[in-house]
Amino acid sequence: MPLVSLRELLDHAAEHTYAIPAFNVNNMEQMQAIMQAADAVEAPVILQASRGARAYAGDVVLAHLIRAATEVYPRVPVCMHQDHGNSVATCVSAIRHGFTSVMMDGTLREDGKTLGDYSYNAAVTRETVRIAHMVGASVEGEIGHLGSLETGHGEAEDGHGFEGLLTRDHLLTKPDEAASFVADTGVDALAIAIGTSHGAYKFSRKPDGETLAVARLAEIHARLPHMHLVLHGASSVPDDLQEIINANGGALRPTFGVPLEEIEACIQLGVRKVNIDTDLRLALTGAIRRVLLRDPAEFDPRRYLGEGRSAMAVLCRDRFERFGAAGRAPGVACLPLDEMARRYRAAPGA
Repeated sequence: MPLVSLRELLDHAAEHTYAIPAFNVNNMEQMQAIMQAADAVEAPVILQASRGARAYAGDVVLAHLIRAATEVYPRVPVCMHQDHGNSVATCVSAIRHGFTSVMMDGTLREDGKTLGDYSYNAAVTRETVRIAHMVGASVEGEIGHLGSLETGHGEAEDGHGFEGLLTRDHLLTKPDEAASFVADTGVDALAIAIGTSHGAYKFSRKPDGETLAVARLAEIHARLPHMHLVLHGASSVPDDLQEIINANGGALRPTFGVPLEEIEACIQLGVRKVNIDTDLRLALTGAIRRVLLRDPAEFDPRRYLGEGRSAMAVLCRDRFERFGAAGRAPGVACLPLDEMARRYRAAPGA
């Protein structure tokens, strides 16, 4: 099955009120775990790579790895997505390497340190949309900054994100500004800020309405009922995965992620793409630590990485099922990108 656009997957998710977990991929074992789980439950897949992942694995290797996923698992519709592109050039390079979707994150300027104002963000996102839509690829934009509503601090993960103190206005997406941004750019999906953040250390206690602003998400959905919303920093950081790591030589501090029941509530409020990276890292790390502590003489990477792959597959399957994506793959039309490009050209205002 060919790679498909993000827009096609999210249109189907919106039609049937479910969300697709978007898993970050850095290596073969992660790809295999995600695809094994998706194939088992017949779910569509979003495989995404950060700029850090592209630097680690290499664009050519990563592109072929994800293409291999479509050949080994031909029943599964797959979108290949660039996560947190920092410039138009980064997004264009991803498209040239076969990505079918890109995120242009203009909330920061290209240096990754300076906040991008609305006009900058809209301009670079609009240009990315213009280029991507010509070849049928999709674009995700972002309004607001990921960070903690408890501390007021932004965070950087995998080389992206503002490090420093932010106002509450920065950390919560404004519904009217989101509506203007969508109209000004033509994005296919919109990442919003409601108190989630990258990494394992999201909340110091189970989040409530003060630290995870689901009410603000409801306002944005009411203002943009037909826009596909994206929840970044949505790993749940399960207690059992933390315990496995710490019981096998790890030293994670106590922390809370985004509860699955909160994500399920967000899906009813327009969230169609749920980004997950930390949970895969935790599952893989815990499995590897357990193997090596149990058998200190073990040195075969197929053994410990194989157990890590199995642990990640269990987590992925759970997320496909909890978010309503299980069983949805057969209903996706899997349009080729040139057909998506034609539809973009034919759209009103194109």
